Amino acid sequence: MSELHDLCRLTKRPIDQEYIKNLQYYLSNGIPATYTLEEAENFELGKEDGELTSTTTPLHLISYNIPNDLTEGETQIVLQIIDELFSWGAGWNLTDKNGDTPGDVLFKKSLRGSDFYSRFVDAGVRAEILLRKINDDIEFLSDAEEPEDTNDEEVPQLQAEEEEQEEAQPTEEEIKKQQEFERIKNELINDPANTQSTYLKTKLEYKDGALITKDNLDGVMMDWENELMKAGCDTIFKSLEYAEDEDDIKEVNILNIGFGMGIIDTMIQSRNPTHHYISEAHPDVLAKLRQDGWFEKPNVTVLEGRWQDTLPELLSKGVFFNGIYYDTYSEHYSDMLELYDLIVGLLKPSGVFSFFNGLGADRQVIYDVYKKIVEIDLNNYGMDVKYTELETPKSTGEEFDDTKESEWQGIKRAYWRCKTYYHPEIRFI
Repeated sequence: MSELHDLCRLTKRPIDQEYIKNLQYYLSNGIPATYTLEEAENFELGKEDGELTSTTTPLHLISYNIPNDLTEGETQIVLQIIDELFSWGAGWNLTDKNGDTPGDVLFKKSLRGSDFYSRFVDAGVRAEILLRKINDDIEFLSDAEEPEDTNDEEVPQLQAEEEEQEEAQPTEEEIKKQQEFERIKNELINDPANTQSTYLKTKLEYKDGALITKDNLDGVMMDWENELMKAGCDTIFKSLEYAEDEDDIKEVNILNIGFGMGIIDTMIQSRNPTHHYISEAHPDVLAKLRQDGWFEKPNVTVLEGRWQDTLPELLSKGVFFNGIYYDTYSEHYSDMLELYDLIVGLLKPSGVFSFFNGLGADRQVIYDVYKKIVEIDLNNYGMDVKYTELETPKSTGEEFDDTKESEWQGIKRAYWRCKTYYHPEIRFI
């Protein structure tokens, strides 16, 4: 264990400015803010190149060892220590041997409402926005922009460099790393929960109150979401209360993106909107829509295909909605950012947008990070987000085994792990 790790155990009281001075000394003299216990142990054993199976960082040690009886002054020093580590490049989401990030550790210690926990959430938000900014700023040459072929004879240095690169052979370790990278990449591409093009070719099955992928047993949608869908339906119909212009409610147009089990669409139909649009891309779900008579309902229009292809056409036709709900499978937050561009054009001035908020919901700290990111992004679109906290069934937090009641019986992996659901109501500011 290094002196940095020893300091982060917070054993010496009182916790005062001496901690900050020592921390700055260690960091400025070359100890990385990300230096893990595992790396220190490998160093002591003479295995500096040993593979790390976990990453217990200084931030983990602080999270595990924050005393329960801190004074206000000590609290401020601990917050300064966390800030200092972040300023030197400490990571907010590295996991220790228990699979926990520092924020997870604080959550399990019932410190979720503390300033300590907020520091990790804010760090996650900064990291996400910075990463997005970096990716947005990367420019790639298109085929048309690639430089013209150059005569190597006129550039002897270039020719020599190319010959040198041809002679260089990858090491065995580099080959193994590349093979592992390719394995993971192919695994993700072939995972219907991760890649939508794979999902749309995957057979689905309606079974025991759930919609699942037939072979992988991924939960696409499940009965336990009923109360969340009811909240979604109630929210998008609030637009009728908010309308200040009678023209907004002469025709009540509702759009649901992602039919799934039809839970929210059944609720929408019970309120008899003028027009009810359903956007659905999966062929097996579309077959279910036909089988159950949705195509024959007089006020229903089924948009067959990906919303990325069908919604722009509605926008060009001047179709506007009182309420829009979004709940698809195998899409990511980057897809939602693309959706926001359409939402601001499709909503009536008094309209309400909501969505199934499962962003990062398998880990509380990430769920809290996305809660803030959604607020920031939608504020940039001139929209306000109001969250209502709803309790989810206790059985969604239980791994399935023979001794516990769990929603995940027969499901490959849980897509929900949080006790509280942040239900979003989104309107123009």
